Amino acid sequence: MTRTTTATIGITGVTGHVGGTVSRALEERGVAHRLLGRNPQRFDSRVAASDGLLESASLDFSDPERAAESMKGLQTVFLVSAAETAEREAQQLAMVGSLSRAGVERVVYTSFASPSPTATFTFARTHYATEQAIERAGLEHTFLRDNFYLDVLPLFAGEDRVLRGPAGDGRVAAVARADVADAAVAVLLDPQAHTRGAYTLTGPESLTMTEVAQILTRVTGQQYRYEAETVEAAHESRAVLDLEPWEMEAWVSTYTAIASGELAEVTQDVRELTGHAARSLEDVLRQR
Repeated sequence: MTRTTTATIGITGVTGHVGGTVSRALEERGVAHRLLGRNPQRFDSRVAASDGLLESASLDFSDPERAAESMKGLQTVFLVSAAETAEREAQQLAMVGSLSRAGVERVVYTSFASPSPTATFTFARTHYATEQAIERAGLEHTFLRDNFYLDVLPLFAGEDRVLRGPAGDGRVAAVARADVADAAVAVLLDPQAHTRGAYTLTGPESLTMTEVAQILTRVTGQQYRYEAETVEAAHESRAVLDLEPWEMEAWVSTYTAIASGELAEVTQDVRELTGHAARSLEDVLRQR
């Protein structure tokens, strides 16, 4: 563990897209913060080159006791949700306990759009449970409820450039990861202005999978298409992958959540928080 600054902000998920972008943006603005990750030695070069602006400590969702020790002295933690595993909900609830034991006052949490105990997307239920735990713990908080990521939509396609799944004609207002990071930075720079706020972060439009395929085709110059499946066919088509039950349900519910209409709402929350328009799927594809 390396602590050389007077950082009061901690950033988790620093090796990922969102957490890493948030950390770099804060560093560029001269905001001291603690890098929290499973292998803090990976941050040694950044810490050494930061002229005392950065420090690092170990944080593993599977080790809540050590995580609590690593977060001591912090006032605010940007909590990027844990990796998708069968233990995700239990780990996140344990992390809320770690935040409390560490004396952290405020958490900015990357949740999910339309969290509910009955949400179609299985992990939206996990996010709901985590939000509820944060509120019960009495932590000041801001929830950034991200829709699915625009950056990930191209990965819905197989090697044959066909997007298959039981999404029907449902729409999804997916958001760019860069916009989520920008929103998080805005909140972290002025956290009291967003106390107990919940923002649903979306892109500028709500797309069907057919429209996603059309945009992919137009931007990449390669032919994409969407092939709707029934739920039963979706299970059968993925049976060869020998997925664990939670993985299968998470994958299938990604599409059925779109079909349900639960992810179709377009909001202006990205603009409200960042001052700029939300990026579109075409924007994201052209910036890759």
